[in-house]
Amino acid sequence: MKAVVYRGPNEIQVEQVEDPRIEQPTDVVIRVTTTAICGSDLHMYEGRTVAEPGIVFGHENMGIVEEVGSGVATVKKGDRVVLPFNIACGFCRNCLAGKTGFCLTVNPGFAGGAYGYVGMGPYKGGQAEYLRVPFADFNCLQLPRGDEHEDDFAMLADIFPTGYHSTELAGVSPGDTVAVYGAGPVGLMAAYSSVLKGASKVFVVDRVPNRLRVASEIGATPIDFTKGNAPEQIIDQTDGGVDRGIDAVGYQATVPEGEEQPAVVLNDLIETVRPTGSLGVVGLYLPKDPGGPTEDARNGRLLINIGRFFEKGLRMGTGQANVKSYNRQLRDLIIAGRAEPSFVVSQRRPLDEAADAYARFDRREEGYTKVVLKP
Repeated sequence: MKAVVYRGPNEIQVEQVEDPRIEQPTDVVIRVTTTAICGSDLHMYEGRTVAEPGIVFGHENMGIVEEVGSGVATVKKGDRVVLPFNIACGFCRNCLAGKTGFCLTVNPGFAGGAYGYVGMGPYKGGQAEYLRVPFADFNCLQLPRGDEHEDDFAMLADIFPTGYHSTELAGVSPGDTVAVYGAGPVGLMAAYSSVLKGASKVFVVDRVPNRLRVASEIGATPIDFTKGNAPEQIIDQTDGGVDRGIDAVGYQATVPEGEEQPAVVLNDLIETVRPTGSLGVVGLYLPKDPGGPTEDARNGRLLINIGRFFEKGLRMGTGQANVKSYNRQLRDLIIAGRAEPSFVVSQRRPLDEAADAYARFDRREEGYTKVVLKP
């Protein structure tokens, strides 16, 4: 089958790789109908992780079930399904507690597994024609048959639940004011989820004009951090800062001049959020960053203003989304017409054009807010 294979920094190729097969009785194999390029894929694409050449990318996947293992009870051939990016067993201590992003079974020696991602187990990604799905009864979210809401449902694999998760980590409630740093796909989903949850005002901080434009279209207030200090801009429009802050940027954050400062968003959020407020951090931070600007940054150690954080009595929640905690409810909002996360999708490209799509998405080109690939 065809698949997107990482070959080194800024180099991917669509290659012929071995077809997936049923390896365990609880597996299914799906024919991928939609997969997407995630902002977190760009960390690997740019060589900013310890990913080795040969990884098949793709953790945002949906499709049609083609083969079913003998131990699968509820998923049938022909079912249309979307898959959480985090692979989970459903029966370990963390899964039973709803912490499916930190499954203790699927990636021995580490809490958490995922499709096509460095350090997240031996699982091939779904930027391909077919994909093996372990523990299928637990991991497959079944969808209405047909092709309605295809792009909306594809967002359930990662960015919609991750954006929603950030609002849960931050404790967003009706009437709250919220500041989201980062207007990439996850940041836009965080802002959208804040609006869905009844936030009274949502600010979105970025420097890319077309992304800020999309933020304004969903009712958020765009803040261009190149036009002035972002915390000051937001504090001037609130009563001493926002109630909740969300980091949807992560360790490749930059200052207006373009210099990378990995802790700048966390420190800006500490200033942006009012005393006793809270932060939700879903932007990616890693223990190893080969391209970090300092030795500490290359080893995941950042200089955070913990004194100011403590002085203000702030709280912080971190970590990847437990997609299974949200995807069923968010699916039903889509079906009911109450949510339409596909507003973020700006490009639909054939799988064969993945290399060009990656390069343009990485450059944050106009019209490349979110890219879906069609095998």
